[in-house]
Amino acid sequence: MPAVADVQLVTTELIESLRVRAAGTPRLRINHNFHSGPQDNPHRFLNVMLRGTYVQPHRHKSPAKAESWVLLDGSARLFTFDDQGIATGSWLLSANGPARGIDVIPGIWHTIAVTSDWAAVYEVKPGPWDPATDKEFAAWAPAEGDPAAPGYLESLLALP
Repeated sequence: MPAVADVQLVTTELIESLRVRAAGTPRLRINHNFHSGPQDNPHRFLNVMLRGTYVQPHRHKSPAKAESWVLLDGSARLFTFDDQGIATGSWLLSANGPARGIDVIPGIWHTIAVTSDWAAVYEVKPGPWDPATDKEFAAWAPAEGDPAAPGYLESLLALP
């Protein structure tokens, strides 16, 4: 039988505690890492997000990194964009299906927006993590904290 330190369970209690903590943050989201540090590969974590959280569109181009999401609770839409900021794709992901997860290849502009009251997402992407190179933010979209961000998020969610 493996030692307790060898496994980490994703439990209802863990997700609920993260939801409560996310509600108390300005970003309306919080991560729980399963990897032990920035040098680990791959990075595995829960991202619990509340409706209204804004993730500025970004890409993982240099270094090239794919990114995968699986919805454990709630629903969200993942958007992809071309280099001018025109939406090229939109996928509704839901813990209830039919699409429960998605994998995005390296270098694709993307963002995720919560469509339920909150969502719990299991994410995986390659490490190591270096904040200087982890992601390139889209210049054509408002930055996090910009007063235009909520309106931009609403315009995305209004897309067909």
